[in-house]
Amino acid sequence: MTTLELTLQGGDVLLPEGLVENGELSIAEGQVASARAGRIVDLQGYLVLPGIIDLHGDGFERHLAPRRGAMKQMDEGVIAAEAELAANGITTAVLAQFHSWEGGLRSPDYADQVFAAIASVRERVVTDILPQLRFETHMLDDYAALPARLAASGVNYIVFNDHLPHDRLADGKKPPRLVGQALKAGRNPDIHWQMLQEMHARSAEVPAALDAICEQLAETGVRMGSHDDNSGAARATWRGRGVKISEFPETLEAAEAARAGGDHIILGSPNVVRGGSHKGNVSAIELIAMGLCDALASDYHYPSPRRAALMLQRTGVLDLASAWALLSEGPARVLGLTDRGELAAGKRADILILEKETGRVAATLSGGRFSYMSGDVATRFVT
Repeated sequence: MTTLELTLQGGDVLLPEGLVENGELSIAEGQVASARAGRIVDLQGYLVLPGIIDLHGDGFERHLAPRRGAMKQMDEGVIAAEAELAANGITTAVLAQFHSWEGGLRSPDYADQVFAAIASVRERVVTDILPQLRFETHMLDDYAALPARLAASGVNYIVFNDHLPHDRLADGKKPPRLVGQALKAGRNPDIHWQMLQEMHARSAEVPAALDAICEQLAETGVRMGSHDDNSGAARATWRGRGVKISEFPETLEAAEAARAGGDHIILGSPNVVRGGSHKGNVSAIELIAMGLCDALASDYHYPSPRRAALMLQRTGVLDLASAWALLSEGPARVLGLTDRGELAAGKRADILILEKETGRVAATLSGGRFSYMSGDVATRFVT
């Protein structure tokens, strides 16, 4: 594997000690070097930043299955997704795939295919792609096989979800769009409705099952998170199971409980860019201003992390170093990736080069190799 030896000069470089105007950064053997290396590249007019570590994103789905049943070569879909990741400055990406009763593209069998495709392209892509399983808590019959399934797929990160419409099920009402959901899953709508009712009826069994599976997964070192915590009590329950990551808390109470308990808090970048949650949940900007955020994730939109950090800087919520840490140093800490997250000597050369004036992505390097380059910046490297 060939990596570059370069010294980047003249740009504004975000180093661990802060933003250095007209700075310098050298890379060699896939890492940030402690001394000048290779030829000098003039990057005046550009920002040189740590690459983005995306902790949770499902924007890859459109590449793997642009139409239901249309994409047969799933590895090609992962490669296409990687191109979008790189074009948005993401150098490490966690692809969040469902294991859900919803079926279809969220079915357990489909998850196995996605994880197999990620493994198959790992040596062919530049971006570091990591798998995450989003497991529906009421799929009680799948608990016994879950640890072996994770191990076989190389998945070391699981997030627990519960998307059952419990309120409607408790009232005996069919949820909206049930027929369409059933047909997408390849099920008869009546059978789908019966399945939802049966899972809801077994809700009392779920807490004990979660206690047991979380204990088992913790023993194997699997990283665990909960999704959409809506109260302090819910977060405390998850923490008691060893689930230390709170993805997208829905309320201030849940976020404050996570911080008080020393848990990691992940918020959605689209929430920041939109100026609020599309579901009416607590504002990510407010939580960030209160110090209740460790990392921003793309969620469903890969351009959003970069845009969110620049927006936080532009509006004065955070300075650039603090805003960018939510995309780099913070996510690295959450994932336990000690080899990346900042432009320090000996760390991976994961680098994002932005046009200073526009904030557009000019080039992305992951592990000292280019994954993306476009526009005028190319002439700086090839001439």
